Amino acid sequence: MMTKDAVLAAIQEHQVEFVVLWFTDITGIVKSIIIPTPKIERVIDDGLHFDGSSIEGFARVAESDMMLMPDLNTFAVLPWDNPKTARLICTVQTPDGMPFIGDPRNMLIKALDNATSMGFTFKTGMELEFFLFRRHAELLPLQPYDEASYFDMSNSGVLGVRRSMLSTLMDMGIRVDSSHHEIGAGQQEIDFDYNDALVSADNVLTAKVALKAIALQKGLHCTFMPRPSANLPGSGMHTHQSLHDLNTGVNVFADPEHEYGLSETARYFLAGQLAHARAMCAVLAPLINSYKRLSVSFEAPKYVTWAHVNRAGAALIRVPHISPGKEAHTRLELRCPDPSTNPYLATAVMLEAGLDGIRQQMSLQDALEESLTKPDRSRLRYTETLPTSLAEALDALKGDDVIMNALGHYIGDRYLAAKQQELDDYNRQVTPWELDRYINRF
Repeated sequence: MMTKDAVLAAIQEHQVEFVVLWFTDITGIVKSIIIPTPKIERVIDDGLHFDGSSIEGFARVAESDMMLMPDLNTFAVLPWDNPKTARLICTVQTPDGMPFIGDPRNMLIKALDNATSMGFTFKTGMELEFFLFRRHAELLPLQPYDEASYFDMSNSGVLGVRRSMLSTLMDMGIRVDSSHHEIGAGQQEIDFDYNDALVSADNVLTAKVALKAIALQKGLHCTFMPRPSANLPGSGMHTHQSLHDLNTGVNVFADPEHEYGLSETARYFLAGQLAHARAMCAVLAPLINSYKRLSVSFEAPKYVTWAHVNRAGAALIRVPHISPGKEAHTRLELRCPDPSTNPYLATAVMLEAGLDGIRQQMSLQDALEESLTKPDRSRLRYTETLPTSLAEALDALKGDDVIMNALGHYIGDRYLAAKQQELDDYNRQVTPWELDRYINRF
């Protein structure tokens, strides 16, 4: 745990001149306020007042006064900034010192507190996919940085970029498990070490800023858009999850005697996520573009089901194989999130969905194994599918009290309004496809 004295000492040691305070709006866009280092001690003690009236989903003008309270555990020096700058991630409070219900990080903390009240801690590990495109005078048309594919060595240039990215993340204290080239040209993946869920969410937020900064230094454009081109596969953010005993730290998902190695608690949790899957998609796959990946792109999930072996990727949740003696690593891999999601809201809704399954002791449907091959296809007629559009996902969210409560109705109502506006703006567009298709026919 970082203390105020440790933060002040680190600032002096690294000769930091500025500290930037980060927080997010409801859509996950990072907002920031920068202060000179002589001001940081006062901010640590008292917070920093700011006007929240212009932040997406925050407050009406009459309720604009907000306060940033830095989480000292998130202190990190930004390796790419000159003069030397450090970062602190903040939660947002009201002027009377109460957690602001419009702050996504606060909603995750609330969900984690709910898990604590049930005797659990929640751990996650994210697999972050993204594309690197060459940056010329104009970004469009898109030109992938390489023509490599899954696990290929690629060219020395992209390996150097990826090593710079990993080095930057590790310099900031983010533990990286591995990295490799994904299936699409220019598509990369970085897998983060398993960690407490709040730390994992902070790390993903940080990585998205850091990777864009490093790419820009290299003359590249890094994007977390779920599917930037119809000629390329989509990018996901598969999330591995497990609950642990609050007192002992033991993984409560593990049961070596069960066919899939899953305890009763894990099966309830899995059933809860399946029950709320369609509503969760509005948060985990939050863009119109997300549905150009979900259900249609290579290896993207389509069915609200689970499996142990699922090479075609159509199942929503996978139970990774665990070797004997490694039961502590038992986990569930949720495969619908994409990297455009707000990591705080995403983690909150997936946790609350699972906890609801435990509270309700929900029964778990049978696994749908392998690649949904011919013997299983009769089941597909009766298997629920994930939403195929943002509009469909928002309808599901509106009707799901558990997921709306996970967001909090303050955020939930504003999130629905923001996404509906996005849909309305999209639906008013006349696209090149429509002109090519219809202008000469009709």
